[in-house]
Amino acid sequence: MAYKTEELLLNVGPQHPSTHGVFRVVLKLDGEIIKEATPVIGYLHRGTEKLAESLQYTQIIPYTDRMDYLSAMTNNYTVCHTVETMMGIEVPERAEYLRVIAMELGRIASHLIAFGSFLMDMGATSPFLYALREREMILNLLNELSGARITFNYMRVGGVKWDAPDGWIEKVKDFVPYMREKARSYHDLVTGNEIFLTRVKGIGVYTKEEAINYSLSGPNLRCTGVKWDLRKDEPYSVYDRFDFDVPVGENGDVFDRYYCRMREVEESLKIIEQACEQIPKSGEIMAKVPKIIKAPKGEAFTRIEGARGEIGCYIYSDGKKEPYRIKWRRPSFYNLQIFKKLIEGQNISDMVAILGSIDIVLGEVDG
Repeated sequence: MAYKTEELLLNVGPQHPSTHGVFRVVLKLDGEIIKEATPVIGYLHRGTEKLAESLQYTQIIPYTDRMDYLSAMTNNYTVCHTVETMMGIEVPERAEYLRVIAMELGRIASHLIAFGSFLMDMGATSPFLYALREREMILNLLNELSGARITFNYMRVGGVKWDAPDGWIEKVKDFVPYMREKARSYHDLVTGNEIFLTRVKGIGVYTKEEAINYSLSGPNLRCTGVKWDLRKDEPYSVYDRFDFDVPVGENGDVFDRYYCRMREVEESLKIIEQACEQIPKSGEIMAKVPKIIKAPKGEAFTRIEGARGEIGCYIYSDGKKEPYRIKWRRPSFYNLQIFKKLIEGQNISDMVAILGSIDIVLGEVDG
């Protein structure tokens, strides 16, 4: 006897805990199999780019904190770096090292949230609590440096807001071996776990060609075996002075995306360790820039490697103190495009793992 199932329409989200932000996906289900998926974005309706057209360049920086709010330092850097490129500003060496240390600490903090929330999505609470424990230490360090938590507003066109407090570099040095040990414990707890591997191996697979066609970047690109990292391939700041690897995967599945991020934590620790050794003991932390910054007429585009992939910033200037036009390339927005393709035909429980492995921040998607 043949059984006929009734099609079920299910809304997933836009509650924040279930979809990593206010993201909604409308599913048509046949039992537990996803027949059709319609992602819906735009609930945050930020309008950051339009707002920036009426702001002076320094006033734009706090808005960048709120785009990828899990890795705000890299967004601070993009707008500063683009304006510095347009104006030909040479940033003092000590400031560049402080920027790199701050950005790499932020990358680790971001990957910790990716790790913890991804595992919690699949029912494992403990990894999330451990990840928050280590992230709290990073936030304390960045709080000491910038005076803020989460939204740091630390970087300035020409350098940084102020120098690191006495003893801060030593605290960062002490954190590195601690975090290495904890990263190893994460692997002991999760990476070799048989239940975890059953949930993530061979799920949400795409090829390197598909990744490139969808304009994926960061771990979502490198999980397919494409060894592309702007810190290596188009070095900016002082990244060309550090020895570190670019982790890649082989299969482009959920496991490879997870494992790339976990290995990137270890590589960021290498960069931080070297930066703490190389940073000048003293020196200027701001270049000589006008009090009111006016970028010359023209346009510039710069891009850097953020925690979620390639962050780009395009500025068109008509010579005034505000940009005529500003546009960001937000990696979460691009990385999310492949989600529909990955989940159609899959079990609904796999959808949860796939979304967690893409690691989106909706502040960036709706930027």
